[in-house]
Amino acid sequence: MASNIPTISLTGLALTFVPPAIALVLMAAWRAKAFHGLYALARMLLQLIAIGYLLVYVFKSEDYRLVLLVLAVMLFFATRIAVRHVRDGKKAAFAAGLVAIGASSLPVLALVTQGVIGMDPWFAPRFLVPLAGMIFAGAMNAVSLGAERFQAESLRGVPVAEARRTAFEASLIPVTNTLLAVGLVSLPGMMTGQILSGISPLVAVRYQIVVMTMLFGTAGLASGIYLFLRSRYMEAEGVRNHSRQSDQGGRSRA
Repeated sequence: MASNIPTISLTGLALTFVPPAIALVLMAAWRAKAFHGLYALARMLLQLIAIGYLLVYVFKSEDYRLVLLVLAVMLFFATRIAVRHVRDGKKAAFAAGLVAIGASSLPVLALVTQGVIGMDPWFAPRFLVPLAGMIFAGAMNAVSLGAERFQAESLRGVPVAEARRTAFEASLIPVTNTLLAVGLVSLPGMMTGQILSGISPLVAVRYQIVVMTMLFGTAGLASGIYLFLRSRYMEAEGVRNHSRQSDQGGRSRA
């Protein structure tokens, strides 16, 4: 079936900013970081315009090194965004986030592109880059939620193991809700796009199943790896702090 997606005019595109504008007004009225929301919208707009032009070039490329560079940049920024709210041990948090997102996302990406879809060539950017973006984003969100909740629980004095469990559960709430709602409440973006392009809904369903399973698996792995590494770091820091306090106490008594 031929693709027949209507082109969105600039006027129509401008209309989509009306609801966000109302939300920003409400945020400003309630002093709820309206500037941060405005900054996020502006950054989204600039990033998507830039990536649109970049992807036109990347999709035409036959150089796997360029595709790998794009994936590396995506992975770096996904990690930075995921751990941006961590206050203590930022370098250790970034390292843990990078390992967690990379170690969870890249094997899943390879499994989907090579084992499930069977891409040829393996670096076909038209498939690899969008799929990598979805996987990295899912891992990023899970790590971000897990990191923030783990930090909050730790600051409350909750034991490390309990804080890790609570943070892990919290990090999986969004993707679990998505699993429960898909098909009943929402038709996800990839499935909707395929249907609009003329693909059979039954074919689109298969692709969406692949997307949902890879997102849930990646989120669980990424959050689990990050929280494991951070909990080990916190335990090691606790031991070092206890040792320093003991040494200081010993010198004081002496």
